[in-house]
Amino acid sequence: MLIRFFVAHRGCLRIAVAPLLLLAAIACAVLPASAQGGPPYYTNDPGTPGNKQWEINLGYMPFLYPNNSVSHVPDVDVNFGLGDRIQLTYESAWLRVTDNPNSAKWGMEQSQLGVKWRFYDNSENGFSMSVFPQLSLNNPNNAVARGIAPPGASLILPVEFSKKLGPVDLNWEAGYNFVHLGPDTYVAGVVLGHEFNEKFEMDTEFYATGGFRGQNSFTALDVGARYKIHPPCILLLMAGRSLAPARNGQPYFVGYFGMQFLLPPHPFAKD
Repeated sequence: MLIRFFVAHRGCLRIAVAPLLLLAAIACAVLPASAQGGPPYYTNDPGTPGNKQWEINLGYMPFLYPNNSVSHVPDVDVNFGLGDRIQLTYESAWLRVTDNPNSAKWGMEQSQLGVKWRFYDNSENGFSMSVFPQLSLNNPNNAVARGIAPPGASLILPVEFSKKLGPVDLNWEAGYNFVHLGPDTYVAGVVLGHEFNEKFEMDTEFYATGGFRGQNSFTALDVGARYKIHPPCILLLMAGRSLAPARNGQPYFVGYFGMQFLLPPHPFAKD
């Protein structure tokens, strides 16, 4: 969803992959921590809901610029588990787009259909890998004509990794996005965090996406939290910004504020 958003709306910063690799290297030497990708973060992880289990994420996602904004009101992310290693995903959003002094525009973003397969899961060394192909298609509305959605479909082919190093848990993702009627893009992200107790977790994320020639590029640094309220509800929070100045067409604030529902309700798993 984030890749489609920036391809459709803006981006001018040239990305260097070196900071991402450096962050991953530092992660291997940090103090005891726990990290997990997926909402409220942009980076995905190899985790799946479990056989015949639902994971539903509903969130408000703002992207704020000096003179305009785009907000997901809400972003809807529905996941269903087939067996212990496969996840079916549907994601879309109702968008509010403002461009001062014009009136706000409303419309439905592209629909994203995905299948995640955790093809490697070694409980002895704590290393997991998954692939998560996702196809994005325009809905039968006029969102493209009004500049709310990108003009063509896209197919992203990412790989997710999770590695436990004693008490350390690191998640990262990298992928290639084939874009119809536009330049192909990449995605790369790392999530690190710490569980303060069985209910409360805080994380930090570095995320990058954009074209291979610098077009529609975006890097973000954010912090977030998950709080397990009571089965099946988990509070999701995230706030950050682009690493580039807002004057270069990048957002000065990005965020996620929402809830995760794990259905049918069952006690939260203990890490």
